[in-house]
Amino acid sequence: MTALRNALSDEELAEQAEAGEPEKARWSQVEQLLALVADRVARLEYVLISVNAEKKSQRPRPPEPIRRPGAKAPRPQQQINDEQAETLFRLINGGAA
Repeated sequence: MTALRNALSDEELAEQAEAGEPEKARWSQVEQLLALVADRVARLEYVLISVNAEKKSQRPRPPEPIRRPGAKAPRPQQQINDEQAETLFRLINGGAA
């Protein structure tokens, strides 16, 4: 595998890196533990920055965990449109009658 990888051009390596799907490959226990450690460090960094941010708007987005074999990519969070937001506002403020 190393010989095959070393034979690739820089462009081919970049293309494979972009299209990589680690969740379809097999990982050893060491790789699983390393991904767990990386996720925990990223979470600690996020918490440290969030706690020390003066405004909520200065907080970064929570880190996404490294994709694991057999795990599906997270679904994007659904956004509501203006009409749905207005309906929700009316329901919360007692206008459901």
